[in-house]
Amino acid sequence: MMKLRILNMKNFLAAVNDCEDPVNLVHPDGWRENINKQYYVQKLLTEEYIENGNYLKLRLEIPESGDYMRFVSRYVAEC
Repeated sequence: MMKLRILNMKNFLAAVNDCEDPVNLVHPDGWRENINKQYYVQKLLTEEYIENGNYLKLRLEIPESGDYMRFVSRYVAEC
């Protein structure tokens, strides 16, 4: 599991959508929700990001190691 502070939503979502398997958003109560290519959920996250002044704190779980590395490589490279 990783904790992220999202400062660039466009790059974050591009990195999420590059993954092949689920990318789970971990809610405060422990519930996990796949956000990979889930455009409605991504729209809601983007709205929350904008409401927070272009800032969002999230916890993610990326179960597949290949997707984890792909996400980290893409997201870090674009930040």
